[in-house]
Amino acid sequence: MATYVEIVRSEFPEIDSEVFDYITGVLDCGGADFVDGEEVFEAVGGVLQGVSADSKNEDDIRDICQQMFNTLKLNDCNSAKQQVLLDAPVQLSALSSARDCGTASNDIQGIWMIKRGQNSKAVDAKRLEKAEAKLKAKHERRTEKDSQKVTVPLVLEEASASQASNRKDTRIETSGKNKTYDIRIENFDVSYGERSLLQGAEVTLSYGRRFGLVGRNGLGKTTLLKMMASRSLRVPTHISILHVEQEVAGDETPALQSVLESDSVREGLLREERELNTRISNGQADGMESVKLTEVYAKLEEIEADKAPARASVILAGLGFSAKMQQQTTKEFSGGWRMRLALARALFAKPDLLLLDEPTNMLDVKAILWLENYLQTWQSTILVVSHDRNFLNAVATDIIHLHSQRLDTYRGDYENFVKTKEDRQKSQLREYEAQKQYRDHIQVFIDRFRYNANRAAQVQSKLKLLEKLPELKPVEKEAEAVLRFPDNFEKLSPPVLQLDEVEFYYSPDRHIFKNLCVSADLESRICIVGENGAGKSTMLKLLMGELSPVSGVRQGHRNLKIGYFSQHHVDQLDLNVNSVELLLNKFPGRTEEEYRHQLGGYGITGELAVRPVASLSGGQKSRVAFAQMTMPCPNFYILDEPTNHLDMETIEALAKALNKFKGGVVLVSHDERLIRMVCKELWVCENGTVRRIDGGFDEYREILQEEFRKEGYL
Repeated sequence: MATYVEIVRSEFPEIDSEVFDYITGVLDCGGADFVDGEEVFEAVGGVLQGVSADSKNEDDIRDICQQMFNTLKLNDCNSAKQQVLLDAPVQLSALSSARDCGTASNDIQGIWMIKRGQNSKAVDAKRLEKAEAKLKAKHERRTEKDSQKVTVPLVLEEASASQASNRKDTRIETSGKNKTYDIRIENFDVSYGERSLLQGAEVTLSYGRRFGLVGRNGLGKTTLLKMMASRSLRVPTHISILHVEQEVAGDETPALQSVLESDSVREGLLREERELNTRISNGQADGMESVKLTEVYAKLEEIEADKAPARASVILAGLGFSAKMQQQTTKEFSGGWRMRLALARALFAKPDLLLLDEPTNMLDVKAILWLENYLQTWQSTILVVSHDRNFLNAVATDIIHLHSQRLDTYRGDYENFVKTKEDRQKSQLREYEAQKQYRDHIQVFIDRFRYNANRAAQVQSKLKLLEKLPELKPVEKEAEAVLRFPDNFEKLSPPVLQLDEVEFYYSPDRHIFKNLCVSADLESRICIVGENGAGKSTMLKLLMGELSPVSGVRQGHRNLKIGYFSQHHVDQLDLNVNSVELLLNKFPGRTEEEYRHQLGGYGITGELAVRPVASLSGGQKSRVAFAQMTMPCPNFYILDEPTNHLDMETIEALAKALNKFKGGVVLVSHDERLIRMVCKELWVCENGTVRRIDGGFDEYREILQEEFRKEGYL
């Protein structure tokens, strides 16, 4: 009877050698395991169908597989006859020694004794090279296909705004008679892609007042600022707008000069002064230069141009620029410092409408405290998006609340807004319940006497009364933000994590830390504060073991599992995929329900979970980063600026979750409310070491205020 090798050769004479080797290899290795011809078909039938190029149908392939199965069984029977039952166990060591002495019988053989012969089959180099080339080409095609697939969603959605025209306002604007600096934008819509963010909204910004724009993540606060800055929403043309959005470009301009150049009026007058003086000194004057020069000097004196460098220097110093840094070129600064430069330029230019989007994200506690004091004396209008509760309490005179696709304005700071909103909701709830009770009372009467002929007129009257009543809408309440950090792990005995006599530097001439000694355990709630550049993030990396000390020791418990949240978390996320795919790529092998459940615990639910990460708001990206960080269930969290972009409700939920968490927490934060709610210890990072402040944040704030008074920044 023909063997399965001969059957394959005869039935498929033009079969590729690699496919032939694959099929015979499968039958060689699994021959004893096949129960019937159907299992052989399941193993190699699909491959044979492809080889046949439709010359054989499925029934033909099944018949061939049955023939091969029969030959496999016949071989098994022949091999079974050759099997011998041993009388006693074979000692391998004895066999080996006997063979060495030449006393072993010729029929006792084993794979460990057989030497590879000279003529044994070797790997075909050409065939191997051909197979590797095919695999490489397949991988490249798949990579190209993936890259084409993921680049599409990034350009799908764009923000847009529309506004109903007002003939009266248009007429006043075109006539040039509109001299007011109050801004009133009525009946406008804002959308992002197909999602409507605002419908029929209106907002009034009175000149000289400071407005805080608040609302949940992803509702459109940043988009609204962009629409106003681009004048997609109608703002009077005589009102200057400055939106601090992009960092300053890096070039050879010194930081101080970059700030001075933001005042276009002063720069224009100085340029004109230089041109006039040049013409006079070159003898090209026509007699009018002296008059013009006098006018220029008068204007420069009027705007106090001589005091501008000092004012710019004070602003830069308040935002953390030392005297040496103020003379450095802008290209020498990192992105974070260039954003501070952009903020300094905006503060120095004094636009009629200043738009700030999360200005505290790029600042340390000291700079935030200075900015609070500086903005309290601001003369023109400010609209600031911020999730820092204490910053809004210090700066805002009014709060604009974005919710339910509309804008509601409240007088007072954030605390007053919270109280007023709660009172308003209680009043609305009472009114709703009273109206509902009144409607129910009428409906009971109608239902009782609907079929009573004597009361027909009264029933009809009640029905008409119900129809005339305004539509009853339940009070809208925002869903409570809830975060939870899993803590199903065993307790670790201290010390859990410590740095002992650690010295660290990036270059020997500038030490970051000397003799650093800190420790933390599962009970720790430690907050680290300090100026930018003092080494806070470096210390976190030393604690995690990402950086090795130059000298000293880092000790961590053998069962320590750290979860790390970076202040640049967006850089760690793949923006080209959706949130579910992000977790799938990071933690493969789980069901989609598990990934969705994990994301749902951080507010990324429904359609949000399958939207490209690039299209999510800053706060929503932070939530995705939290979901990714907590997936492996760490027992110790190291968080670097975790509140950046999070709305206030989520910051509160984060504080509560960290307090309930049974593991250890070390965090760097500039958010005063989070520090007060969570931290039991406050560490200040300065002068190459870390010291503990026993008086907590209140003592630290007093120290900073005293520094400002001494340095004359306030």
